[in-house]
Amino acid sequence: MANVIKLRKGLNINLKGKAARQKFSSGKCAQYALVPDDFVGMTPKVVVREGDTVKVGDALFVNKKQTDVKFASPVSGVVSAVVRGDRRKVLRVVVDADKEQQYVDFGQKQVASLDGDAVVKALLDAGLFGYINQLPYAVSTTPDQKPRAIFVSALRDMPLAGDFEFELEGNERDFQTGLSALAKVAKTYLGIGAQQTSATLTGAKDVEVTVFDGACPAGNVGVQVNNIAPVNKGEVVWTVDPTAVIFFGRLFNTGKVDLRRLVAVAGSEINEPAYTEALVGQPISSLVEGKLAKTEHVRLINGNPLTGRKCTTADYVGGHTSEITAIPEGDDVDEMLGWILPRTNDFSVSRSYFSWLFGKKKEYSLDARVKGGERHMIMSGEYDKVLPMDIYGEYLIKAIIAGDIDRMEQLGIYEVAPEDFALAEFVDSSKLELQHIVRQGLDMLRKENA
Repeated sequence: MANVIKLRKGLNINLKGKAARQKFSSGKCAQYALVPDDFVGMTPKVVVREGDTVKVGDALFVNKKQTDVKFASPVSGVVSAVVRGDRRKVLRVVVDADKEQQYVDFGQKQVASLDGDAVVKALLDAGLFGYINQLPYAVSTTPDQKPRAIFVSALRDMPLAGDFEFELEGNERDFQTGLSALAKVAKTYLGIGAQQTSATLTGAKDVEVTVFDGACPAGNVGVQVNNIAPVNKGEVVWTVDPTAVIFFGRLFNTGKVDLRRLVAVAGSEINEPAYTEALVGQPISSLVEGKLAKTEHVRLINGNPLTGRKCTTADYVGGHTSEITAIPEGDDVDEMLGWILPRTNDFSVSRSYFSWLFGKKKEYSLDARVKGGERHMIMSGEYDKVLPMDIYGEYLIKAIIAGDIDRMEQLGIYEVAPEDFALAEFVDSSKLELQHIVRQGLDMLRKENA
């Protein structure tokens, strides 16, 4: 029987526009692009030139600091552009797709006959290893970072997040193969939600299954690591998105790189929110075409509203993107006497509005406004109410702002990722960009310990 961990802290934000468990077709596209910024902490070195012909699985760029970590092309075709920004930073590598896709054959492999080194080598050769992240630092990992354990969270509970159980349908065999492969490298933990019933998750083999019963952010892999086996200084654990586990399983079962994933197109500004099958690197325009309720005063997000990045239709599906969301921008709102009205359609954690009288099932259409300016940090205990981790969140943030490295280490910075502070940022009365602050702290520590 799986272990059950009940979390008392957290907050569920019920937003309008959650994707229905239905699929629509987004069709094939002429161009795809792989974006290095999707793989945090990795400095890219492009290994193709404009005009080169590539197959699915050929490397487009590698990790400059460890060149055996490759990043595979999601499609076959001709490299049409290597787009660079300031100081020649690589922004994306664009491939014009063939009508008939050609794949590099890496050969089918029986995971049961492989050891951990063989699994890592197979992922490196196929350009998929970079989809594995690590704690500490919450960055794309490298094979020299030997993990104490590997953690996979199959629970997505951020607002408007995609339902992994729906994505799992039809991919059960590949998911189990991917889990078995990771278990060859190190002890692997699979975190699931109390409401998830898929037999593939509850009965997963070769891994230790833990059920997390609680509000968001129970699905954050950092929260799960903290509640199962916290990371100490000098230790490394790998964290893997459940979709990447499917990618790994497809590689071993078919011998080919297949970066298809089910993406939720959701939000209050989306007509008929649903799911579509898309490739990593597919233009976002193809996913939202004809789906946006309006084209102006809309915030389009590559990811969910709390942890995603603001984007446009000219951007691409990221390597870890499980949803594309659209919410009101809020720049056209005129609220005369808004502060004095009951505000039954606005969400408030502190019950400042009367909307709490309608219960937890009420759906809200929140916009992107911050509703206030940055101010001095208020030590109110707000973070602790929504942060189900054994750390002092407010004191950690203060230590990062002060640049106090010793204090950061004592307060558990090695255990956290920016997304763990997403809800704290949402409820923060000081309007601080907590995820950005945490990222700065992690980068500071990483540079210091290099």
